[in-house]
Amino acid sequence: MTALVPIRAALGFAATLSVACAAIEVRAEDASPWQRDSHSAVRLLAGSRSGAVLLGGIAVKLQPGWHTYWRTPGDSGVPPRFDFSKSENVEAVTVLWPAPTKFDDGAGGSSLGYTHQIVLPLRIVAKNADKPVTLRADINYAVCEKLCIPVEASAELAFASVASTSDAELSAALDTVPKHANIGDPNPLTIRDVKRDGKANVLVDVTAPEAKDVSLFVEGPTPDWALPVPKLVEDGPPGVKRFVFELDGLPPGATAEGAALKLTLVGGDKAYEFNINLN
Repeated sequence: MTALVPIRAALGFAATLSVACAAIEVRAEDASPWQRDSHSAVRLLAGSRSGAVLLGGIAVKLQPGWHTYWRTPGDSGVPPRFDFSKSENVEAVTVLWPAPTKFDDGAGGSSLGYTHQIVLPLRIVAKNADKPVTLRADINYAVCEKLCIPVEASAELAFASVASTSDAELSAALDTVPKHANIGDPNPLTIRDVKRDGKANVLVDVTAPEAKDVSLFVEGPTPDWALPVPKLVEDGPPGVKRFVFELDGLPPGATAEGAALKLTLVGGDKAYEFNINLN
């Protein structure tokens, strides 16, 4: 699944709360004003202005007990959506996703997302490195406790600082984004092997000698794949943590043979992404 995947299990929405979307004056500060609703707040961050590729961020604060979702929400949930099309002098924006946390979704499954506060780094490519850049974002996300409430917010921020006061916060957020890795890499947290168990299940063997709590997440090649959250096998082979997930939730007409999957492995303060083709 990806950030645009339909939810696997519908959540009831209590009400629709919209953050005030009045026009915001473009500011030279390194962060836009907080846009608040009753359970969360969101704003944009601007890194130092240098060259055609800029670093920005979307900062979200959540009230205690509330959470929001990763690009793939898990067994139930609503992925955030972002629209940057109203920006000025912006060619492209890539959202970088910090490793999520897994939690009970209240319906017997697991959801993936964030609690307390999170910064999603943005890699922004300017059309012209010598002209001003203004990022405008329409942000749609859900904040959830027992029920979920959709939130809509709009924010605007000019990139103007040679040395931004947000640089340290953005750098720290980048450190939480999973690093690319390959199967068998000699990292302290790694995937040793991926194999099929018949046609229905996939087994993933992980080595993690330094991490007590390890989580594994899987995404399909297109947004309409809805693969379940892998589960840890209690009686796995010695020396490895074995995860298993069913090849369930494939869109009509799709086949698992040769499918390009993304596996995200999280343990302690380390996280890695593995791109594989399923045999």
